[in-house]
Amino acid sequence: MARQVDEQIAGRFPVGQRLRVLDVGMGQGTQALRLARLGHQVTGLEQDATMIAAARAALSGEPEGIRERMRIIEGDGRETGAHFLPGSFDVVLCHGVLMYLQDPDALLAGLARVLAPGGLLSLLVRNGDALAMRPGLARDWAGALAAFDSVSYRNRLGVDARADRRAALTDTLAGIGAPLHAWYGVRVFTDTAPDGTEPPADLETLLAAEERAGKTDPYRGVAALLHLCGVRG
Repeated sequence: MARQVDEQIAGRFPVGQRLRVLDVGMGQGTQALRLARLGHQVTGLEQDATMIAAARAALSGEPEGIRERMRIIEGDGRETGAHFLPGSFDVVLCHGVLMYLQDPDALLAGLARVLAPGGLLSLLVRNGDALAMRPGLARDWAGALAAFDSVSYRNRLGVDARADRRAALTDTLAGIGAPLHAWYGVRVFTDTAPDGTEPPADLETLLAAEERAGKTDPYRGVAALLHLCGVRG
C-alpha cells in the first residue's frame, strides 16, 4: 500500500516538493507518520480516542522536525468542511474508512472539496467484486455463495461492514470531480494469513509478489482490498 501511494505521488508531483497531506481516519497514524518522515506537512483526522492516543504516542517519539510537520485533529471525516478550507491539500488519504459507512457519498464529496486542483485522492476499500474469495478459500461454501450477491460482510473483528464495487466507485469519483486515475489490488495472496502472523524470512520477496499482483490483471481484480486513486480536475 505504501509503495502504491509513493508511486502515485512520484508520478504526479515534482521530486522534493513538500506536499500538504490529509489522512482522514488515520487510525494509529502509520501512513501519516511515514509521510511526515518523508518531509511532507501532514494532518491526521481521527475520531477514535484510542487511535488518537496511539498516534500521539508514536509521534512523541519522533525528532522535533517531524513532530512539527504533523498535526492531529479529533473529528469525523464526514465533517471536513468544518475543519478545512476548499483546496487545502495536495494529497488526501482515506484508507479503511468507507467500509464502515452505509452511505459514504457525503464523505467522498467532502474529501474532493478539500483537495487542490490536480491533487491526489487515495482510497482503500474492501473489494465488493471479490467478497466470495475469503470464504471460498476457507472452504466455507455457503458463505462464498452468499457473498456473490452481497456487498455486506463481517470482518475479522466481528464488525459488520460494507464493500465497494469498483465500477460504482469509479462513477462516484467522476461525479465528485476526482475521476479515477489508477487502481491497484491489495492483499492478493496474503488475505488468508491469520492476524498476528510473524513476517516470513522472505518478506521482501512476498512484498514484491504482492506489489506485482496488485497492478497486474487478472490478479488485482480478486484482491481483498482495492486502492483507487482519483485526481481532482
